[in-house]
Amino acid sequence: MEYLMIIVAGIFVNNIVLNQFLGICPFLGVSNKLENAIGMSAAVVFVMTLSTTATYLVNKYVLVTNNLSFMQTIVYILVIAALVQVVEIILKKTSPALYQALGVYLPLITTNCAILAVAILVVQKNFNLMQSVVFAIATSLGFSFALIVFSGIREQLDLVNIPKAMKGVPLSLLTAGLLSLAFMGFSGMVK
Repeated sequence: MEYLMIIVAGIFVNNIVLNQFLGICPFLGVSNKLENAIGMSAAVVFVMTLSTTATYLVNKYVLVTNNLSFMQTIVYILVIAALVQVVEIILKKTSPALYQALGVYLPLITTNCAILAVAILVVQKNFNLMQSVVFAIATSLGFSFALIVFSGIREQLDLVNIPKAMKGVPLSLLTAGLLSLAFMGFSGMVK
């Protein structure tokens, strides 16, 4: 039941982009086409799960044991950046098809603040390793769900006659705000 609560909270209740407003740059920047949103979503799920696992282990076995918890943020940034580079190199050599599928989205992940936020939230919530992995997967799926829904809405809005002053960024921000309000309806589901 505990893991189910983490999953529901990560996807709907505490959605990283629509409730906590983290990861807004890729959310607005990559959501103009559904294909781009799906590519970014796959990269986020993959990297967020790996980086949360890696940072959890680094925190538990290196930072906490050596009383270096004050260096958490900078170490996490370095671990995430290094992990993305290593994954990119490995994918390029072993699975060129997957490397091509993730394309430019993999390097963009290093600048996604949602990745770092999840790694820090895991420590703040005092999760164990399994809870951390479930939380990372659920949060990344929540990010993906919001990104894909938003992308679909934006593609539909491109087909509608919209006043010139509302085209582009104004309508995107208004749509994101309305989508955020819709997700607030889930707030009573989990404590």
